Amino acid sequence: MKKDLILFGPPGAGKGTQGALLADHFGMLRLSTGDVLRDAVRRGTTMGSEAQRYMNAGELVPDEVILGIVRDYLNGEAVNAGVICDGFPRTLPQARKLNHLLGELNRPLFGVIVLRVDDEMLIKRLSGRRSCGACGAVYNVYFEPPRAENVCDSCSGPLTLRPDDEAATVRRRLEVYNEQTAPLVEYYEGASVPIHHVNGDQAVDAVQRDLITLIEK
Repeated sequence: MKKDLILFGPPGAGKGTQGALLADHFGMLRLSTGDVLRDAVRRGTTMGSEAQRYMNAGELVPDEVILGIVRDYLNGEAVNAGVICDGFPRTLPQARKLNHLLGELNRPLFGVIVLRVDDEMLIKRLSGRRSCGACGAVYNVYFEPPRAENVCDSCSGPLTLRPDDEAATVRRRLEVYNEQTAPLVEYYEGASVPIHHVNGDQAVDAVQRDLITLIEK
């Protein structure tokens, strides 16, 4: 299935999980710019070496370099496969440059999918997470709590809350997402790219069924 999609979703919406399941179901590839960037650096490609120069200097990798790495990926590993863009683009300039790149490569976007979940539910999903540093087990105090408070069921190790899962931090992350994503959705609507909103506040299997039905149409 050679159809390129963009999957948007706020932190905690299950975007990564759904993107991976969709890629597996349709035989597509999941384009996570972080993964593609690290792979390019590891392999020492021209664009990867350019990215490494910025990273070594403690600077953000410019959009032009990121897009160069994405171009290499689309012309290489993904040349004959559809791609699900996960977490990219994040800004309007990135969206415009990606749209131009896809046009150059004759890969028109099949559509943009937005996973919708109420902010308060997302806050519970993220701020309720507790992780065991000993065995890696993950719980949620609201939905899947451990038998004993802050104690792992599997190994009795202590459970901790990650700093970026603090409720105040989660609220700020959601604010940033909403500020960045609303203009992107408007941009794609103006570019006549189909926009689909899917209820992400369901069980993983139910969301996946909705996504598969939507794409198969």
